[in-house]
Order: sequence, then structure tokens, then C-alpha cells
Amino acid sequence: MIEISKVTDVEALRHISIQTFTETFARHNTEEHLNAYLEKAYATEQLKRELAHPDSHFYFAHVDGELAGYLKVNVRDAQSEPMGADTIEIERIYVFEAFQGHAVGKALFTKATELAKELHKRKMWLGVWERNERAIRFYRRNGFEQTGVHTFFMGEDAQNDLIFMRSFTD
Repeated sequence: MIEISKVTDVEALRHISIQTFTETFARHNTEEHLNAYLEKAYATEQLKRELAHPDSHFYFAHVDGELAGYLKVNVRDAQSEPMGADTIEIERIYVFEAFQGHAVGKALFTKATELAKELHKRKMWLGVWERNERAIRFYRRNGFEQTGVHTFFMGEDAQNDLIFMRSFTD
């Protein structure tokens, strides 16, 4: 059984962020670039700021009482790019490798969709790394279409996120 709860523990959030990011990206990046990114993006103080932002929402997923993944969504000015007041951003759906294929990502995606409808958002968007083929397939199956590309840096290495958007019908 998958249970979704609010994130309250910054150290658990830091641990899952670093481990899941490393599981996904380490084989495609140098250790130096990966570590530089992890130290900045998942520093305790950075995560505390994100948790404190009133327009960011975090949820943990548990399977049989064990932490399996988490979701971060943003609205209004918490969005990583300005997409408008009628949008919600899925910034992160991170799932431990051991729980992939167990519907944890789907449960977190469903939570994001429920929140979007609850907040009366008309569109949902996200950025997904161009080499994350599994995630790209998942989002396409769930009604997202690519609308753009933006560049981010892994250390000093420029990489691309594909921007995907999905509209909601009433």
C-alpha cells in the first residue's frame, strides 16, 4: 500500500534527494560535476528554504511504512520558470530505484494532478532531462506534450531539460 504524507523532515528529504538523483544521473555525469550539483541543490539550508516557501508543496510516498519517493510541486512565484498563474509545476517526482516499477511514481503523479484540480489550475508542466527516457515515456502516456527546452548546469556541464505541458479539461 502506498501512503502519501506531507514532508516534515528535512534530513529525510535531503537523503532521498541525493540518493535518487545519484541513482538516476551518476552514470551519465562525472563525479565532480555530480557532486558540485548535489552540494548546491540539496544543501540542508536550500531544502529548508524550499520547504518554507508557501507556494511549494512536498509529499513523501511510503510503501509498507518505508520511504519510497517524494513529490515537489510549485505554483505562482515558486515555479522554476514563469508559466502563469493558471499553471502548476511538477518540479520533482523522485523514487528510490528499489521502488521503481511499483506504481510509486504514478501515485505521486496522481497526487500532483489532484492538487492541480484542487487549486483550479488549467495546465501542468515539468522539465525532464533529455536522457531520462523512462520518465519521458511516462509523461507522454499521461497526456504531456513537449513545448520547449531549457538548459541547466550539472557542475560546469550544460545539459537540457525538455519542457512538457498538459492541459486539463473541465
